[in-house]
Amino acid sequence: MNTGWTFVDWLQYALSFALVIGLLLAMLWTLRKMQNGSSMLRKKTQRLHAVETLSIGPRQKIVLIQLDGQDVLVGVTAHQMTALSAWPASAATPTAPSEETPP
Repeated sequence: MNTGWTFVDWLQYALSFALVIGLLLAMLWTLRKMQNGSSMLRKKTQRLHAVETLSIGPRQKIVLIQLDGQDVLVGVTAHQMTALSAWPASAATPTAPSEETPP
């Protein structure tokens, strides 16, 4: 009886290994997409999304949320969420003050 590995055995082993690694990579890619908030089944008519997030402490952050053309700045802690301010999304972004000398 032949106990050595034949070419077919090596080929089957290599293809099985490649399949397992491929499935692992696909699962990791899917989990990363879901972690970033981009759901695979996201509706195109989504009204609410986080525009930007700024972490200001271990359990505190400031989140800029857009809802129906309005931007809302929200402070988030471990125990509550507080709306800090709201303004229309079409408002111009503030620019740095110009360094002009007074006449």
